[in-house]
Amino acid sequence: MEYIYSAMILHSAGKEITEAAVTGILKAAGVEADTSRVKALTASLEGVDIEEAMKVAIAAPAAAPAAAGAAPAEEKKEEEPEEEAVSEEDAAAGLGALFG
Repeated sequence: MEYIYSAMILHSAGKEITEAAVTGILKAAGVEADTSRVKALTASLEGVDIEEAMKVAIAAPAAAPAAAGAAPAEEKKEEEPEEEAVSEEDAAAGLGALFG
């Protein structure tokens, strides 16, 4: 997670997300950076609109409870595991967008 956090810090500071910048943040935090993970992160973020990806990742879990509230109580108990799986898939899709 610290690799993702470093990219988010760079993004919110308006800085370019480069291997050197990510490595610098990780070192400043006392984390020994794995070069291959840093390269994978920066490569996966090329061309990704991070603002849009964050909005999608935040909106997906918020939509699931609204859908669950519309179901009758009996059906809600039976469908609850399925709704959780959809919610996890939505969240994963949002994170997938973050990484390209």
